[in-house]
Amino acid sequence: MCTTELGYMARIKPEFDKRNTKIIGLSVDSVEDHKRWSNDIEETQGAAPNYPMIGDADFKVAKLYDMLPASVSGDAKARTPADNATVRAVFIIAPDKKIKLILMYPMTTGRNFDELLRALDSIQLTAKHKVATPRTGSRAGRDHRRLCQRRGCEEAVPAGLEGAQALPAHHQQPK
Repeated sequence: MCTTELGYMARIKPEFDKRNTKIIGLSVDSVEDHKRWSNDIEETQGAAPNYPMIGDADFKVAKLYDMLPASVSGDAKARTPADNATVRAVFIIAPDKKIKLILMYPMTTGRNFDELLRALDSIQLTAKHKVATPRTGSRAGRDHRRLCQRRGCEEAVPAGLEGAQALPAHHQQPK
């Protein structure tokens, strides 16, 4: 993750805490480098990482989760940003301990934390209720509701789940 993203995550960590979600950062820098980097992050972004950071200087974690090719080797300090472009992944692990979302960002594209929070809310909601959450936008729920009505699958949505739609039986996965 880059300096701006690490600082931003530190600032919005309360949003993840409200969702009972833990943040973990990973980089191919050493733990000692993270300690020095943390000071720069706080100075430039107004907040230092307040969550665990994994130092993956031997690339084991990055390779295990396909963030870097298996052939990657050598000294992480000798790598260039272009070499590390694939180490820009976001994983959301659901309450059932399964990876439910993987987003891979190119080096030139910053992560969208609003989308991560929306996806996290959806994953947590659908873990508890048999509903589908629509894409963003006011029309999404109406479109889904019309589709369900045509298929005869309109079901009650639990109270308080604005925007969610009952998941039709033919869309439900067996438990």
